[in-house]
Amino acid sequence: MPKSRPIQTIADQVYSILRKNICEGQYPPGFWMQEVELCEQLGVSRSPVREALRRLVSDGLVISIPNKGTFVKEFTCKDIDEIFDMRVMLEGYAIRNSRANLTSAHIQQLLDLLDRMETTFQAGELEEYTRADEQLHNEIVMLGDNSIVSSTYYRVGSMNQQFRVLSLSVHQRFEESLGEHRQIIHALIEGKTELAEQVNHRHLELARECIKEQLEKKQKQ
Repeated sequence: MPKSRPIQTIADQVYSILRKNICEGQYPPGFWMQEVELCEQLGVSRSPVREALRRLVSDGLVISIPNKGTFVKEFTCKDIDEIFDMRVMLEGYAIRNSRANLTSAHIQQLLDLLDRMETTFQAGELEEYTRADEQLHNEIVMLGDNSIVSSTYYRVGSMNQQFRVLSLSVHQRFEESLGEHRQIIHALIEGKTELAEQVNHRHLELARECIKEQLEKKQKQ
């Protein structure tokens, strides 16, 4: 029998759409998430929109201000530091525990992602590259085989996603990122977990600093 697929409620669908729009920058930091407008855009009632907004508040992607409304969160440099501190810890844990969980299917998935990243880099397709980037780091966390780490990383990853393009918009960082990902993937496949963790740690630190620099520039404009 074919596997049954989980049924998505209208609220689930609204949540997925709004989260995607925030992460991809269609709703930029500070954007007012007006219920009436969102209902009209999505063709739904207020109830699923309200439920979706509550989940986005819980994810840390939006904030609700009493008597004012709900807005896409505007992150500070301190927020970036906290996000990347968590990424270093969670991804480091997963890499250290990856060897026991690395199957041939996982190896093929890593190689496919690397091929996709190299192709999109050569084509200069920044947004497609960032999607592959996100999938790669999610795959790394899955290799840790720890459901609590994975669920925590999902929340952290949501907050981080909208900054990936900001980091890679600097061409040198874009180019360096590909080389770092290549090293991480090959080290994982070869079982060199210590090297993979070192390179990944350096990769995250460089991304952190680049994002903070770009964020500070945008705030001064």
